[in-house]
Amino acid sequence: MSNQYEKLVEQQARLKQKIEREDFKLRQYKYYENRQAHKARSRRLIQKGALLEKYFQADNLSVKQTEELLKTFADYVNAHKPDKLKNDQPNS
Repeated sequence: MSNQYEKLVEQQARLKQKIEREDFKLRQYKYYENRQAHKARSRRLIQKGALLEKYFQADNLSVKQTEELLKTFADYVNAHKPDKLKNDQPNS
């Protein structure tokens, strides 16, 4: 009886270790996935900021001045935005 009990205890310990390993892998995967999404967003923001500076010649403006510039034209741009560029389309 004690031999069977010891085997069950060992099996339980192995299963606990396996669960811990799988849990660790899952957390690592989620972290990596989240990190990739964050990196993609950062890259997109940098690219859009570069385009803003290029087309609006805004490289000498502060963040606050850039926001004022964008606020000035936001209503017009949003009202005249082509359908293919509206929010219901997936981002590229």
